[in-house]
Amino acid sequence: MRVADIDLQDTYALRLAVLRDNTPTTNVRFAEDQWPGVFHLGIRDDDDQLIAISSWVPRNLDVLHDMRGLQLRGMATAHVMQGNGAGAMLVSAGVQRAEHLGFDLVWANARDTALAFYARHGLIAIGDGFIEQATQLPHHVVIRKLRD
Repeated sequence: MRVADIDLQDTYALRLAVLRDNTPTTNVRFAEDQWPGVFHLGIRDDDDQLIAISSWVPRNLDVLHDMRGLQLRGMATAHVMQGNGAGAMLVSAGVQRAEHLGFDLVWANARDTALAFYARHGLIAIGDGFIEQATQLPHHVVIRKLRD
């Protein structure tokens, strides 16, 4: 497996298959997808198939508005490949890039079912949970400070 920069359109199939599975919407486009500074990372397997994706959006977190933030959005791993380390590779690669670009923290709106995954990778839940509008699923904000 290897990390690769990918095009926005390359995220759509996994966003639909994983993030919109059993949700009220099939919309895979995010308003922030083409903001300045946004980048998309993927994991390709040995056959060059895209098995995991993520998008990274320069956006400060409201409660830590004085820190330069990079939001992880739309992270998804193909169902049959979950648990093989692809998600960990994406988080690691995104955090490394965030550090290189001078961001102060990485954050995400994480599904509650994924909170243990994020905790294993240094992102801690803060604040009250909420129901995310598009998916109607419980979420928490998770953060990982890169510098104080």
